[in-house]
Amino acid sequence: MAAVSDRLPAFPWDKLEPYKKTAAAHADGIVDLSVGTPVDPVPQLIQRALVEAADSPGYPTVWGTPALRDAITGWLRGRLGASAAEHRNVLPVVGSKELVAWLPTQLGLGAGDKVAYPRLAYPTYEVGARLCGAEPVVYDDPTELDPAGVKLLWLNSPSNPTGKVIPKEDLIRIVAWAREHGILLFSDECYLELGWEAEPVSVLHDDVCGGSYEGIVAVHSLSKRSNLAGYRAAFIAGDADVLGELLEIRKHGGMMTPAPVQAATVAALGDDAHVEEQRARYAARRTALRTALEAHGFRVEHSEASLYLWVTRDEPCWDTVAYLAGLGILVAPGDFYGEAGARFVRVAFTATDERVEAAVKRLG
Repeated sequence: MAAVSDRLPAFPWDKLEPYKKTAAAHADGIVDLSVGTPVDPVPQLIQRALVEAADSPGYPTVWGTPALRDAITGWLRGRLGASAAEHRNVLPVVGSKELVAWLPTQLGLGAGDKVAYPRLAYPTYEVGARLCGAEPVVYDDPTELDPAGVKLLWLNSPSNPTGKVIPKEDLIRIVAWAREHGILLFSDECYLELGWEAEPVSVLHDDVCGGSYEGIVAVHSLSKRSNLAGYRAAFIAGDADVLGELLEIRKHGGMMTPAPVQAATVAALGDDAHVEEQRARYAARRTALRTALEAHGFRVEHSEASLYLWVTRDEPCWDTVAYLAGLGILVAPGDFYGEAGARFVRVAFTATDERVEAAVKRLG
C-alpha cells in the first residue's frame, strides 16, 4: 500500500523530546508551556450534562440533536453577531482538528488545487492540503495571492501561534475578495473568546459578511473556552450549501459527535459564567508570564489574543528552547509554525497556577 504519511511533514513535537528530558531534570520539575492543553477542571454543569446523557445506547446523528442546533445558532446570534444563523447553517464536528485535517479531502480537492493559509500557522492546514494531494500555499495578506487555482482559503484569527487578531475592516476586505474570485473561505476562530488587547470579530458578523454566509464558514471549538479538549466538542457554521454537502459526506463516513458530548455542548454554550471564570484564570497567568519574560530580556510580539505569548530573544528558536529547558521550562519552537517563526518561541499560559508561579520564579 502507498504510504500516505510520506506526503506529510515530520511530526514536529517529536523533535522536542530531548529538551523535554532536560526540563524534566530540573530539581523542581518541568514547567511545560509547550502545548496549549487545558489543565483546569471541566465546569460542573457540563460534567452533569454529560453524566445525565450517559445512558445513550442508540447512534447519535451527524447533524446533532435539535437542542444542539438551537444552542449553536443561539450562540452564533448572541455572541458572534450572526443574526441570520439557522439550523441549516450549523454542523457539529468531532473536534476542530479532524475538520481542519480532512476538510480539503471532503471538499473533493486534489492535484492542481491550492489551499492557502497564513505564513505563520497551525501545522494542520498544511497537513490537510497534503493529505488530498493539493498544493499548500502560504500568504502574508490573502488578497495579494494569485487567485488562480486557490480553492480553499484559511483565515485564523486570533492566530495560533502569534495571537494576532485580524481587524474587522480587513475581514470585510478579505471576504469581499474571496467572493469576487469564487474562493471558499474557512475562518478558524477557536480562540475568539480569548481576546486580551483586541476584540476578535467573526467572519459571520453581520458587519463583515453583510448578513449572507455565501462562500464563508467559521470553525469553533469548546476546547479552550470551556476546558473541553478531552470531549472533542466543536462545530462549523456558515454557508448552508457547503455544510449540507459536508453533512452528506460525514453521514457516510460515520463522523458523529457522541450523544453525551452533544448534551454537554448544549450546557456549555448556554452558560457564560464559566467562560468568564476561565478567562480570569488565563488573564492572571498571562500577566505573570509576560511580566517575567519581558523582565528577563524577551520581547513579546502580537499576542493580543489566544492562549500564547509569541516571544523572541533575537536568536534561533532552538537556542531559546534549549536555554529555557535549562531552567526547567519547555516551550514550542517558532519554526513548528513556519520558517517565519525561526527566531521566536510560543509560550502557552495553560499551565496550573502553581507551575506558572514556578516559571516566574525561575525567570526571576
